[in-house]
Amino acid sequence: MLIIVNITVKLTIMKQFSLSYFKVIFFLLFPSLLLSQEVLEGKTINDATGEVVPFVNVIEKGTSNGTTSDFEGNFSISVPSLPTTLVFSYLGFETQELNVTENSPLTISFTESAAALDEVVVTGLATSVKRTNSANAVASISADELTGTTPPPTLDGALYGKFPGAIVNANSGAPGGGLSVKLRGATSIQGNTQPLYIVDGVYIDNSSIAAGLNTVSAAAAGGSASNQDNPTNRIADINPEDIANIEILKGASAAAIYGSRAAAGVVIITTKRGKAGETKFRLSQSVGWSEAINLLGVRDYTEERVLDSFGEDDLEAFIAARDAGRLVDYENEIYGEKGIIAITNFSMSGGSENTKFFAGVTHNNEEGIVKGTGYEKTSLRLNLDHSPEDFLKFTLSSNYIYSASNRGFFNNDNSGTTIGIALTRSRPWDQLFPNEDGIYPDHPNNSSNPLQTRDLVTNREIVNRLIMGGTANLDIYRADSSNLELILRGGLDFYGQKSRAIFPKALQFQKISNGGLNGVSVQGDTQNKNYNLSAFLVHNYFTDSDVNFRTQFGVTREYFDQNIELITATGLVASETNVDQAANTGVNQTRLLQEDSGFFAQEEVNFQDKFIATLGIRGDKSSNNGNANDLFYYPKASLAVNLNEFGFWNESSAWNQLKLRAAYGEAGNFPPFGALFTSYNAFSTDGILGISLIGIRGDGDLKSERQKELEFGTDVSFFENRLSLSATYYIKTIEDLILQANLEPSTGFTTQFVNAGSLRNKGVEIGLNATPIFTDDMHWNVGVNFFKNTSEITELDVPPFNIGAFGASLGTFRIEEGKSATQIVGGYPEGLRVIGNAEPDFQMGFNSDFNYKDFQFTMLWQWKNGGDNVNLTTLLTDLNRTSHDFDDFGADPSGELTNGEYRPGAPPEVHVEDASYVRLREVGLYYTLDDDIISGILNGSIDSVKFGLSGTNLLNFFDYNSYDPEVSNFGGASIFTGVDVLPFPSSKRFLFNVAVNF
Repeated sequence: MLIIVNITVKLTIMKQFSLSYFKVIFFLLFPSLLLSQEVLEGKTINDATGEVVPFVNVIEKGTSNGTTSDFEGNFSISVPSLPTTLVFSYLGFETQELNVTENSPLTISFTESAAALDEVVVTGLATSVKRTNSANAVASISADELTGTTPPPTLDGALYGKFPGAIVNANSGAPGGGLSVKLRGATSIQGNTQPLYIVDGVYIDNSSIAAGLNTVSAAAAGGSASNQDNPTNRIADINPEDIANIEILKGASAAAIYGSRAAAGVVIITTKRGKAGETKFRLSQSVGWSEAINLLGVRDYTEERVLDSFGEDDLEAFIAARDAGRLVDYENEIYGEKGIIAITNFSMSGGSENTKFFAGVTHNNEEGIVKGTGYEKTSLRLNLDHSPEDFLKFTLSSNYIYSASNRGFFNNDNSGTTIGIALTRSRPWDQLFPNEDGIYPDHPNNSSNPLQTRDLVTNREIVNRLIMGGTANLDIYRADSSNLELILRGGLDFYGQKSRAIFPKALQFQKISNGGLNGVSVQGDTQNKNYNLSAFLVHNYFTDSDVNFRTQFGVTREYFDQNIELITATGLVASETNVDQAANTGVNQTRLLQEDSGFFAQEEVNFQDKFIATLGIRGDKSSNNGNANDLFYYPKASLAVNLNEFGFWNESSAWNQLKLRAAYGEAGNFPPFGALFTSYNAFSTDGILGISLIGIRGDGDLKSERQKELEFGTDVSFFENRLSLSATYYIKTIEDLILQANLEPSTGFTTQFVNAGSLRNKGVEIGLNATPIFTDDMHWNVGVNFFKNTSEITELDVPPFNIGAFGASLGTFRIEEGKSATQIVGGYPEGLRVIGNAEPDFQMGFNSDFNYKDFQFTMLWQWKNGGDNVNLTTLLTDLNRTSHDFDDFGADPSGELTNGEYRPGAPPEVHVEDASYVRLREVGLYYTLDDDIISGILNGSIDSVKFGLSGTNLLNFFDYNSYDPEVSNFGGASIFTGVDVLPFPSSKRFLFNVAVNF
């Protein structure tokens, strides 16, 4: 892409000598000055599209004399004399110099930077800065990196392994999401651990709302009472195909300007926008299938083993089924489906110089590896940009999403009813299939028949969501040495989620004769409305001493309103599922109302791109504080030094950049719901209403958690940027940790949230990128990223406590001063002993993009080394004597007992396993039809056709003894992931893709 700058040089001759006496004197005294003034005028034009390019910087070299082209691309600059040198710069393009020697039309070519999409990063709520001047390690993911290799199942699922500093975990393999993203280690023990998501300036809700399955599973009756319902997380609604760029602010040093919600990091998403010119269309279609990554297999049963494990009756049944060829692999029957995937995307963009648009529609339809499960999503987007005047610009971003997911009935339970638990008690000779009348037999060895549960249970989430954001940019004034801009921004995120969990009375475990509830219908209705408003002033000032200042000031306002209603009905009438057609009903309502407001101020100083310093502060107050009028302040400061700008080496040197950087910032994390104020339950006795304590005492003086982060780093590049390295070391401290402390029973409460500790993370992030081959026919880019984090509880003002699992006899997490925040301990006769840690030793990602003529081969590998899981899936199969490796040896150190005989009742470390893995996250092979072939076949009506094969998680290497080391029974709301209790297994995807641009 080229930008052509046409410059017409005009000599201004002053002729009006007779206007007044003063003018005559002026011209007589200063004739040489007047005659030497040259006014250079021109226009900036994009050669590729014909559209004008506004706001190009034009500077007379060696001086502070400069100007900026206007919205129409016109500029005018006065210079003392000719010849002179003008420097033209525009973000995303290589800076060019033009030596003007005569008064004739001149042309300059602006060449697009090879890293244009990755050249800017966010520095404030209203501005960005060149990446070469940034003092923070801000990760950026372009549209091509996000979806160019293979269509990702969800947005957060597309972040795996693409930048250092993030741990992405799939909490469930069910289609439609269920992932957690954690940046730079542990950020809270019992508070929020998920980053803040912002899409086109709109604060996005990422809740995971339980469907009320606990009524049947009773999972919260034992172990942790956190969410075990396997819900979708709502960031999965965002369509990856709409995204132009993602920036990840991984800690407080970069995210401090976002204040009280930024302690877990900020993910800033920018969607695609239109470009002026001829309307362009894109149509893509992907079809394929998914299948389980890893099935464990069936125990190798023999007559002796069946007799020893189950007795004579089952031996007879085994022999009869074996001889009749009726032995069934029920694991394969449940998880062996090949779920069909179809993803269709259509978009168009274009417009005039004043009005541009981007519109897109995407439809996903994905079946799961379990019959009856799946995910369907339709996303409609319309983005508009309009500039009625050269000093005024409006933007609108709008997105409507409909999604529906069927997630099955999985994870932990204490009633023996989930599909995974029932599967552990199913033997190949058990007859579980329905008869010709569709009647399912009762499971002979369990309270539920997993095939009946799979086919008859409904667990469905339906979401209708509208996300809208708008901005108005007004140039209040623009001069040669300064300019002032007003930016107004607003956003709305509104959705309604309906969940339906229906357990018909025909189910084995619902029959009254089996102690069931005679049918259960749980209906959830969530209304979520977030909106945010903000106003900013941005002032730029250019001095004669080559020191540039950018001053920002803004005010913000955010509203969050979430209303969750859950109605539980048991004892259904006949085949009714309405909650009013039941013998018993219960209602639970959760209201989350919050209003935040604040301000921020920031000053950036740039001296010749050599020193770039930033100083800022954010002030926030919130209704979620004990005193809603208290202001909490979050400062930030940073310095970047570009040594390459000092002239230490000449232009022929291999060095392109050598930058040293340091940054400091603070951010907050609000107390969790129910921590500030005491809540009560209502009850009725003989028609008399009353209230009762729920056991948790509120504390109005509770403070928000405060994160303080200090970051150091360097960025270097060589050989015309074909080799680059970025290295960062950070120290992140979380003070005023919010913990739940025990109280004396005499108080009438059991626990209270308190500020009672500090947590520290230290980490290293390294990114290396290289272009080993760059020729006309061949282009090869490779990248490696490395990430290591260690955490420590540096202060604890309450006694150490266990949290996040099912007890020390099986391995549990423990919060203890001087120890890792994610340590796993086990109970032994002599006391507790550290037996593992959920935090990885390190993570690495490797990507390769190889292009030869019209062929492209890309792949992304991820290596997670270390990090332990509490594996209870193997324990439960052992207890039911169905483990695939039950009769193998190796678990018992003495070698006397088989694995299945030894593991139940074994020391806790047996249940804690290394969760390392190496996997091919993404791979794609594509061919693009060249222009000559397309013109010959289609008469030039199509610009390009790209087609190929791609996949996700196709190769997986691990020794972990369950379906996948990437698992979390308790969801992604806490740092205590890696508890494995018979989850929905994860999948790999195979796709054929074709995309047409016309």
